Amino acid sequence: MSTKFVEVGELKEGSYVVIDGEPCRVVEIEKSKTGKHGSAKARIVAVGMFDGGKRTLSLPVDAQIEVPIIEKFTAQILSISGDIIQLMDMRDYKTIEVPMKYVEDEAKGRLAPGSEVEVWQILDRYKIVRVK
Repeated sequence: MSTKFVEVGELKEGSYVVIDGEPCRVVEIEKSKTGKHGSAKARIVAVGMFDGGKRTLSLPVDAQIEVPIIEKFTAQILSISGDIIQLMDMRDYKTIEVPMKYVEDEAKGRLAPGSEVEVWQILDRYKIVRVK
């Protein structure tokens, strides 16, 4: 798994975290003040990048949290058969298969064999983000 650890206090809206083994994008973060007997807490609301599920997490601000390392690259669509899109990675020309459910909504209507797409590799899974 390609992840790193950062402090919860460094997170911002729009950043990415791993909650329950699922990569998520942070949509809301609230930080409370330090109390008399405790440390400051952060409440994180995030949406899963692959399943769209909403997850909430509450942690001390100085705790470490897992953050996915997102690798972005260009690929060319070789074929679209049913719910599977076959891609060729333009870096090393290997073939990748991506399910149609892992394609962003605004890119779905513009997919065609031969076109180039931007792909994100997150925790050994692939997601098509946009058509170039």
